[in-house]
Amino acid sequence: MALKDVMKDIEGYTRITEEIQTLRKYGSDFTDRKGEVERMMALLHPKTVPLVVSEIVTETESTKTFRLTARGGHLPPFQAGQYINVFLEAGGVRTSRPYSISSSPTQTGYYDITIRSVADGFVSSWFLEEARVGDAFESTSPSGTFTYNPLFHGNDLVFLAGGSGVTPFMSMIREVACKGLDRRIHLVYGSTDVKDIIFEQELAQITQRHPNIQVSHVISSPPKRYRGLKGFITAELMQELLGDLSAKTFYVCGPEVMYGFCRAELEKLGVARRKVRTEVYGPPRDVTSQPGWPGDVKAGDTFSVKIRGGRTIPARAGEPLMVSLERSHIVIPALCRSGECSLCRTKLMSGRVFHPEGVKLRKSDRQFGYIHPCMAYPLSDLEILL
Repeated sequence: MALKDVMKDIEGYTRITEEIQTLRKYGSDFTDRKGEVERMMALLHPKTVPLVVSEIVTETESTKTFRLTARGGHLPPFQAGQYINVFLEAGGVRTSRPYSISSSPTQTGYYDITIRSVADGFVSSWFLEEARVGDAFESTSPSGTFTYNPLFHGNDLVFLAGGSGVTPFMSMIREVACKGLDRRIHLVYGSTDVKDIIFEQELAQITQRHPNIQVSHVISSPPKRYRGLKGFITAELMQELLGDLSAKTFYVCGPEVMYGFCRAELEKLGVARRKVRTEVYGPPRDVTSQPGWPGDVKAGDTFSVKIRGGRTIPARAGEPLMVSLERSHIVIPALCRSGECSLCRTKLMSGRVFHPEGVKLRKSDRQFGYIHPCMAYPLSDLEILL
């Protein structure tokens, strides 16, 4: 018996075939629209975005804003608080770094990234010292979850910023000011010196025009006779500035040391962890000072990394494995470079690595031996599978 005849014995088969014939006769034919979804996704989330520097603005002695426009085509949309991972070749090494977008998402013609000088900073030094108007490079599409969600975060927000950590908050503040959104924002902005305050004049202008936005500057090393807030963003200072904290959602972004400090101060105030949002940050300045680092391994120790089916390269214990790979001109996919997005996920065949606290390894990754090279530090000779 033919398969066609057998199918007729299945209950409902005849009815379904009749419906198919009816749909073919009277239904819509979408053949000519094939691929539309893929084309739309490519517009909204392209794998890479070609960019060109159209303007460079000096913000402080150590900070510049780079205005990036599309090198043909358009820029995909983003949410305030997101970042792009910028790819470039510096010193003969192909590498990348994530930078928060500081411009408002209402500005669809450009992305602003604001970069501060970092001691021994590889990419930041290139941008601040060598980048020029007209320079071209690529980035990823905007990514990240350090964004506002009206369903969960309420409309009473506190931004705790340190140094260049103000950049995602600037995007959020600009959006609220531009659209006239019904959100109350209090930015508590810590800087080392008054000369280090980024966006100072613009923030002052915004607060004058928008009473729902407040800014409090806290200077840790103020000049003599400085009359503003001094020291650090402590529990006592926050209580004095913010009053009732029960309805507030806190966002924290700044140097690595700021996260642990602010978490502890917020705990003193009884702020629930679910009410505190933190932005991902890159590798620690000194990984050997992190909890759990083995005392018998020094930052300068060098190990060999064998790439399955390839060559063997050297890797220092004190720098992320991804950096060692890039120094040897081996580039792997990267996005956050903070151990969160999993894009660089790599199989560890043998050897030991150290992941600092905060790296979001899945339980299955730990079970089956996968690592995040952007935040994995070699503790022995390794073999990896790329």
